[in-house]
Amino acid sequence: MSESEHRMIEILRILNNQEKAIGSKVIADELKTKGYNLGERAVRYHMQILDEKGYTEKKGYSGRVITELGKSKLEKGLIYDQVDFTFSKFEERIYLTDFDYNKKEGNVIVNTSNILDNKAFDIIKEVFASGFCVSPLINMQKTEINGKKGYLMKTICGTTIDGVFLKNGIPSIPQYGGLVEIEDYHPTKFSELISYKKTSITPLDAFIAKDMTSVLDVVEEGTGTIPANFRIIPGNSIDKVKQIIQKLEKLGISGVLEIGNISENILGIPVPEGMVGISIIGGITPFCAAQEMDCNVDIKTGEEFIDYNKLKELESSKYKIKPAKKIDYKKTPFILTKSLNRINQVDYDFETNKGNIIANISYLNKSELDDAINIMKKAYKSLPKYINPHFSIMNHPTDKAKVGIATICSLSIDGILIKNGIMSTPQYGGLLELSKPPLFVEMISYNGSSIDPHKIFIFKNLTSMTKRKNPKKILASIKEVPYIARSHCEEILNKISENGFTIFKVGKPRELVYNAKVDNYNFGIVAGSGLNSIAAIKEKGITIEVKAAETILAIEDMGLIYEQ
Repeated sequence: MSESEHRMIEILRILNNQEKAIGSKVIADELKTKGYNLGERAVRYHMQILDEKGYTEKKGYSGRVITELGKSKLEKGLIYDQVDFTFSKFEERIYLTDFDYNKKEGNVIVNTSNILDNKAFDIIKEVFASGFCVSPLINMQKTEINGKKGYLMKTICGTTIDGVFLKNGIPSIPQYGGLVEIEDYHPTKFSELISYKKTSITPLDAFIAKDMTSVLDVVEEGTGTIPANFRIIPGNSIDKVKQIIQKLEKLGISGVLEIGNISENILGIPVPEGMVGISIIGGITPFCAAQEMDCNVDIKTGEEFIDYNKLKELESSKYKIKPAKKIDYKKTPFILTKSLNRINQVDYDFETNKGNIIANISYLNKSELDDAINIMKKAYKSLPKYINPHFSIMNHPTDKAKVGIATICSLSIDGILIKNGIMSTPQYGGLLELSKPPLFVEMISYNGSSIDPHKIFIFKNLTSMTKRKNPKKILASIKEVPYIARSHCEEILNKISENGFTIFKVGKPRELVYNAKVDNYNFGIVAGSGLNSIAAIKEKGITIEVKAAETILAIEDMGLIYEQ
């Protein structure tokens, strides 16, 4: 991607953040803050190109606005750049936070949610009352979307606290967003994590999905799972930080789950030497509770600022959270670490088409198995290039009313290559749009997530394999291999492709592969996920529990979906 194209993406981002048309001078000034020293004339040149492509539109003498096509381009844009941009957005918001707790004035970062039914509003009020929020302070306005009346609610985002720390000379570094397990109102550990630096999706956004949280269980019974985030600060600032948190609490800003001691691991996360870990409730927690009850809620995390004095208390809040349990939990591992032993067990022989592979297992009710198999058959017939046809039916370990569908996990390909002396490292699980050419539109690092990225995309209903919508969106992964092994690697990949493994593309050194970037002196391999057929089942409304890289199976014990 050329430097000029990078500039145009940044211009689109600037326009996308504006509510009205802006001119070249404003754009040039904004670009300077992002490290692009472009004059107004150069900006006008780039804008002319964007106009010609249909990404922007001139609005008289006021300037330009981004078009829907431009928003689409920005969304799909430089996916490898978007991974970096996700973290940079947090750094930008932290810097721009200017709330002064002594004067009780200034801007705070807010999450914005559209609430479109009264049931959701009642649930959200209940969560606020229990104290499972960053703050009970909100800005609420009546709204109407597609003829349906509701509320637009702005609530304080936990990143505001990082901004306050920075304004007081304390560097606060966001590390992870994830899910924290609560037992009898005591936080215990992070059960799932995503690194802020290794995803195109904001980490807490990734966990905003039904069946991923159990906020209402925590509110009503004290046990369940809630969204939270984690940051680190220098150890010598801990006393000052505690003083700031106490002052913020008096102003209605809190949500701290745990503050560790210097170099102390907390909630299953290791903390670097000399640093202190802090975990804070996700500001979107009350809205996740509404989603758990199938309410119509649209959540946008930390995208806006609002004057603190425009916020009012929604509900008197009683903080039910108790101190974290000081238990020496094992570190919450990333999916790549968890999968390495599985990868090492692969002994598949591509010459005989026999041997062990890694299998995903997804469980559903036995009564829906026939329907699920038919959906898999239709999905394979529609997209044979993108779906591995191997599958097997498994018993559920404890529930006789349920049955498992085993499919081949794409990590098997890494195991096959490693078995043949070629180092292959899974880099990202992604959502691949089958445009011309295909493009990754979302990516999460295997070494930056404790949960398989493809499970997240399935939970969030982001695939579109069985829907009429085009272009289709499927699950795929990108692997990285040293370029010296490329010829040998291609020979093996060609052979396993003939045996049903889905290999979409073998890149060249330094090549962007479907818009994804690999390290220098390596090349990328794009492979289909074994969960694509499972995603198709879920798209059709069948409830299915997904478990990725779950076990080892002999491929010769599996059948082929097109033979059913």
